[in-house]
Amino acid sequence: MSLVLSGAVLAIGAVACSGPPAKTAPTSSSTAVISGSTAAAPTGIQFADSAIGSILVDQTGRSLYAFTADKGGASSCTGTCIATWPALTSEKAVTTGTGVEGSLLTTVSRAEGASQAVYGGWPLYYYAGDLGPGDIDGQGVDGTWFVVGRDGKLIKDDPAR
Repeated sequence: MSLVLSGAVLAIGAVACSGPPAKTAPTSSSTAVISGSTAAAPTGIQFADSAIGSILVDQTGRSLYAFTADKGGASSCTGTCIATWPALTSEKAVTTGTGVEGSLLTTVSRAEGASQAVYGGWPLYYYAGDLGPGDIDGQGVDGTWFVVGRDGKLIKDDPAR
């Protein structure tokens, strides 16, 4: 029942947010990863090669994004936004993989009380339209969502180039 509800919330969020339509996400394991239901397991971040360079990903290889409307390390993505752009949250401290600068990793408390990972001052999010590791379909959506590079800065390259 909760997976069906999660799928409905993701579909509503995708329609409510502007930008290109999201891919249809399966209602099985990828939704569970996005929703944070695996938050009891240690969450890690690392870097992976992509079509636009080395980008920040979680421990399973899912791309992580930043929202240019977020200021001062605080998240401004709520409501229908968070349905399309789920926050990277964890009940335990987020671990760093090879190449991740630990001094750039912090957390911020979200309004609902969850602890969201922040890298280089950017709260981190998934994109519901990414179906698996290596997908960067959220790159450049609305000119406000971008993957994060090794230095904690946003990579604004277009993967189609």
